[in-house]
Amino acid sequence: MQAHVARRERLSRFVDLARAYRGWSRQELASRLGRDLSKIIPGSGNPKLDLVVALAEALEWDVGDVVQGVWDARWDDGAEASMLGLPYGELDARALAAHRAGDWESMRSAASAMLMSAGTPEDRARALNRFAGAYEGLGRFGRSVECLRAALSASPLSPAMGAMLRVNLAGAHYALWNVVEARATAHEVVERFSHRVHAGRAERIGHALALMHRGQCARRLLSELGGEARAAASEACDDLARAADLLEDAHMRYPDAALDGAARTCRGALLEARVGTRELAPEEAVDAIVASLAEVEDPESHAPGAWLESHGWWCVYGCNVALDHLDEPVFGRAMAILTNKAIDIAERTDSWPLRERALTLEHARRERDAPDADADDPWIVDEEDIRTIAGAMGRFPSFRETGWRILASARVVGEL
Repeated sequence: MQAHVARRERLSRFVDLARAYRGWSRQELASRLGRDLSKIIPGSGNPKLDLVVALAEALEWDVGDVVQGVWDARWDDGAEASMLGLPYGELDARALAAHRAGDWESMRSAASAMLMSAGTPEDRARALNRFAGAYEGLGRFGRSVECLRAALSASPLSPAMGAMLRVNLAGAHYALWNVVEARATAHEVVERFSHRVHAGRAERIGHALALMHRGQCARRLLSELGGEARAAASEACDDLARAADLLEDAHMRYPDAALDGAARTCRGALLEARVGTRELAPEEAVDAIVASLAEVEDPESHAPGAWLESHGWWCVYGCNVALDHLDEPVFGRAMAILTNKAIDIAERTDSWPLRERALTLEHARRERDAPDADADDPWIVDEEDIRTIAGAMGRFPSFRETGWRILASARVVGEL
């Protein structure tokens, strides 16, 4: 079926559903939607925004849900023809190979074909998990959350699959700054693993990642907790240290650069957490992080991957410490070094979460400066910067207000 015909049919179903929900006649519906009775459904299948909004209000749905329903962005619509009919196991292998290569579109295509051939709830859940991984690689963590929730709704699932899905869900929530959801989900997984011996590689790594996510959530809360920050910092230290140990052990058993990078990221987060417990002076933590950047003086000379990205996260942790604990002139020098390096690494690794943090921290640095500081150090953004800011705004709802403020205050070079 042609795409515009399919959209027209889906839009017609929404119109019928709205009429039934409200108990309106067809004429009443047309009046409420602001359309002539014979022209409610456009021949192109592409409704104008006012019609979508009116349908959403009639149905008491979110506008985005109506849009998605009309365009029907289904997970099983994107498989390449060459993948159709291949055995499920081969498709899964292709999805994993695409993940290792960072080929997110191919991974999404393989996951779509997996869904179409899934024979059991476990197969369907695994396919949706592959979709979540592809969306994570694209920085679209909101879609990852949708995929993982759908996967968890499949039943029955093995304990190992359920744990893996929950670990990944915690990670997606963490990336979106949904700290409460991420922490609760990670805590559930940690508690389950604490009552049994690891059954193998997947459970060993899953336990480590759950501890990492829970510890990172506690660390992220430090600047918000005031007098309770020390207790949260202690929790973060315990979880992050244990996670780093488990990840390093897993890397020894099952060599994987991603595990090594995750362990190194935990070690960096520990520096910030130890400042929160007052075990480590803020200046010492920042000095250690700045010194570590000698390893990545030129990010372009290093292969993009977890090890390089971990240096970017160390920069983020150093910025957090500087913002909370340091004064000028040490503050300004440290922030300038760390935000610049974080941005460079984010671009090299194509990491949207790191881009969002680097932009947020650079904005925080400039807001903390004197009101007239921009006269000497204006924030100049070009078309590429605008694309990055817009991309981060689309991927991270919590960044949108900051993004608009950056665009309002920066000196824009070229057309906006």
